[in-house]
Amino acid sequence: MKPDPGSQRELGDGYRYVALGITFGLGIVLFMGGGYAADLWLGTMPWLTMLGTVVGSGLSFLNVYAKLEQERRGAKKEKE
Repeated sequence: MKPDPGSQRELGDGYRYVALGITFGLGIVLFMGGGYAADLWLGTMPWLTMLGTVVGSGLSFLNVYAKLEQERRGAKKEKE
């Protein structure tokens, strides 16, 4: 009995969305960590940590949004 090819595709889509979530979270954590390291170095606690968190959140959101829009456009072209 062969596995249903549709279920394999759904599994791949699920992993893609999990990867997007990890990318989102990791971007925020990396920018926050960079801001924290810069705060320790410059003695400006907590301003650069907060700035890094906000910048990381914004850039991570834009990255995820761009990838989802690209996927949506590809699906739209595929239907045509």
